Amino acid sequence: MTESNFDQDFLKSLRFEPLTKNNWSKFIQLFGNNGACGNCWCMFFRRNKTDFNEGKINEGNKDAMKELVWANKPVGIMGFYEEQPIAWCAFAPREDFLKLEKSRVHKRIDDHLVWSIPCTFIDKNFRRQGVSVELLKGVVQYAAENGIKIIEAYPTIPTQDKLPDAFAWIGLYKSFERAGFEIVDRTSKNRPMVRYYV
Repeated sequence: MTESNFDQDFLKSLRFEPLTKNNWSKFIQLFGNNGACGNCWCMFFRRNKTDFNEGKINEGNKDAMKELVWANKPVGIMGFYEEQPIAWCAFAPREDFLKLEKSRVHKRIDDHLVWSIPCTFIDKNFRRQGVSVELLKGVVQYAAENGIKIIEAYPTIPTQDKLPDAFAWIGLYKSFERAGFEIVDRTSKNRPMVRYYV
């Protein structure tokens, strides 16, 4: 499947749902033994540096994510192909992401209530097939159904033609652009702040 010729039937068959206790096992299946990457378990933006680094060794990050899910906190959206989990997008109120709130580059630009997408993860067997754009559209639909008005993200604009997958976890700007997001702040030239007004 080439990047310009995505399988439309495949993309239309994807479904998206928030991570809850009920599908926790699917989240573990998607993230695998590495917790997506380096035992992160999507806690990099949510914990301070010390707790995050310690959590990479003793399953602390995985346990911290599980605590949030068991407390019914919004943490993110999973994408499924048939019954297989293939995609993930962190999605929660901006204030839930400690590192964002302390970021000098991605400071709040106003006092509106926003929900942030600081990172995404696609199963390696399903990358470069248009899944990330569909995932973002799924997030927009979820936001619309749940009264969330502003979605914010901080994707990368690669400075080279091919960005290694390990650096694509914050999302690629072109995917957000295709999903209808617009740049609202260019403090960082290669990592603009983008928003979708639902």
